[in-house]
Amino acid sequence: MLVKTYAGAVHGVDAQTITIEVNTGGALGTSDKLAYLIVGLPDSAVRESYPRMEAALKNSDLRLPRLKTIVNLAPADIRKEGSAFDLPIALGMLAASDVIRPDNLDHFFIMGELSLDGSLRPIKGALPVAIQARKKGFKGFILPKANAREAAIVGDIDIFGVETLNEAIRVLAGDTSIQPMRVNTREEFAANLDNYDVDFNDVRGQENIKRALELAAAGGHNVILIGPPGAGKTMLARRLPTILPPLTLHEALETTKIHSVAGVLPGDSALVTTRPFRAPHHTISDVALVGGGSDPLPGEISIAHNGVLFLDELPEFKRTVLEVMRQPMEERRVTISRAKVSVDYPASFMLVASMNPCPCGYYNHPEKDCVCGPGVVKRYLSKISGPLLDRIDLHVEVTPVSYEELGSTERPKMTSADIRRRVLAAREIQAERFKDLKDVYCNAQMPSRMVRDVCELTEAGRTLLKTAMERLQLSARAYDRLLKVARTAADLGGSAEIRIEDLAEAIHYRSLDREGWAG
Repeated sequence: MLVKTYAGAVHGVDAQTITIEVNTGGALGTSDKLAYLIVGLPDSAVRESYPRMEAALKNSDLRLPRLKTIVNLAPADIRKEGSAFDLPIALGMLAASDVIRPDNLDHFFIMGELSLDGSLRPIKGALPVAIQARKKGFKGFILPKANAREAAIVGDIDIFGVETLNEAIRVLAGDTSIQPMRVNTREEFAANLDNYDVDFNDVRGQENIKRALELAAAGGHNVILIGPPGAGKTMLARRLPTILPPLTLHEALETTKIHSVAGVLPGDSALVTTRPFRAPHHTISDVALVGGGSDPLPGEISIAHNGVLFLDELPEFKRTVLEVMRQPMEERRVTISRAKVSVDYPASFMLVASMNPCPCGYYNHPEKDCVCGPGVVKRYLSKISGPLLDRIDLHVEVTPVSYEELGSTERPKMTSADIRRRVLAAREIQAERFKDLKDVYCNAQMPSRMVRDVCELTEAGRTLLKTAMERLQLSARAYDRLLKVARTAADLGGSAEIRIEDLAEAIHYRSLDREGWAG
């Protein structure tokens, strides 16, 4: 008997329909060795499904007749990966063997990994699979209960979260005691929007650094913080998402899809409602940062999409790891190419990096002496390539906080909400400026052809910029970025034109370009 079940395979951040054809027939003789055959480019995890299913069925008080079974995963030219096909294959085998009725199998997408006791383990990519199921007009989607809230943000399809194989069978049989999961996407989004547990008023002093991060948030600019250990670089960076504009519902859904595919979405979450903040360790590999692998998955730069990627101790990262970021930082997406497949992942993130000024950490420190030898500071800085530094708009020196500021009993009055109000006002100006451009929302994303028109300078401004370019020996890319930062400073000040003080502030935030900075 031939039976078909339906599942989904994730490709990039989208899914496609997989038809699972199960054919049984002919009793096994004593000389038959091949009782079960699975075809359609399965990987090792799919080929190993039979022992799991056999034990799960036995421990669920279900028995399969000894029949020859062929399972085909169509389309057969696409590689099928992962253990999430266990449940649809098992249900297909039960229906093809007349153990359960096959009546409703055509109405459901089915996904889930089986444990040996018949329970279901969570899967990756439930959200894009649910979107594909709705797109193809299926009535419902049966999947592990741990993924039900995530999939239920997709409307117009019934999401049945089940904990065991027997519960999945009951759903197919029309058991009304198992109700579909309901999630009001807009209510979920509104209830958890911007639920941060940190705030800028936790930070003592560092008012100039707060201003730099406000500038970065207002224009979407990349920033690097340079300062001695304990100056507060990480503390400041972790609070940057709290002053960024709130996620829109579209951005939240897009971000949730990526987290779902990567398997980093918390089990109790249906939707990502805060800007992502990712801080990978400096031992990370190229593939883990950018994405890829034999089974391509999103990397940290894609998981940080619509949020912040924080690289602490930037010179300690392998140079090859840092260099692979250069193109995604410009194009805001990354393409993973393999012999038979190519996938795109979005990667529109703000890069925030931090570093000590030298190996000992105390170069230019106001109180402690640097013990690094001659040329060591330059060699330390040279671990970061010039092209990468060109792509970082703001170079900010972080100085230690004084005892008076640390010991003050008065809590800083400037909160993240206060800073965000100014950021949002500047972003509204930019939204109006770029309303006719696709995928451009802030000054940092401004195409080069617009820079000269939008960032027009006065005669005094051109003279100042010429002097800075010649003295700092800046590249053409750095020239554009100076203009963009100056434009953001003017937006924060509510000025239609770039003032001389806006340009001076932008030049001030190119610390690593200053002559003699590294000795």
